[in-house]
Amino acid sequence: MIDPNRIPQHIAIIMDGNGRWASERGKVRSYGHSAGAETLKEVTADCVRLGVKYLTLYAFSTENWNRPDDEVAALMELCITSLKTDIFDKNNVRFKVIGDRSRLPERVRQSLKKMEDQTAGYTTMTTVIALSYSSRWEITNATKLIAEKAKNGEINPEDINEDTISEHLNTNFMPDPDLLIRTGGEQRVSNYLLWQIAYSEMYFTPVYWPDFNNEELLKAIESYQSKQRRFGKTEAQIEAEEAAAK
Repeated sequence: MIDPNRIPQHIAIIMDGNGRWASERGKVRSYGHSAGAETLKEVTADCVRLGVKYLTLYAFSTENWNRPDDEVAALMELCITSLKTDIFDKNNVRFKVIGDRSRLPERVRQSLKKMEDQTAGYTTMTTVIALSYSSRWEITNATKLIAEKAKNGEINPEDINEDTISEHLNTNFMPDPDLLIRTGGEQRVSNYLLWQIAYSEMYFTPVYWPDFNNEELLKAIESYQSKQRRFGKTEAQIEAEEAAAK
């Protein structure tokens, strides 16, 4: 049973299994990606109903540029054809993108920017697509930005701390994920939000992304709610804090 008072405010998802889902049905991999795009819309609506505030989805990593050209081309086209503002307009959801946009085709960049602009005033939830993204790229880029500011005298190196790094990451507009979900059966984080998931709860499921529905989402949230988040403290400390707060 889901506790409506303990819904994770930020859910991050590694949407894995599209290609295998399609292959098992005798289809080309792009068929699976198209099905996965529909799941993205459904999960966005489900998260709105549950009261989630941020949903971050790993759509395309910097390493995915090494995939076959036809698959990459199909994925880029899918960004234009499937990611429309209707799902965001209907649910008052802001749309954001994180990642290395310089590598994206101009048409894709324009389409994504248009959606960001059109949904900028929406406040119920924020859906974030990680596209041409990797955590090592993000941290490297943040390091360069901080180094440049230090070089120009804008930052004292001795004052650099964890907050400084967080403020220079692509994700500086939102809190760290409470829950990380990976579909498709693999149990690794694949260079995704490495800084941000330091204390996230993890949920791995063998269900392929196109089959990930509301029932599967609730299973992940139930798993999250069954755990005590201690952030380095002891169980006794957490229980004492909870008792004092009542």
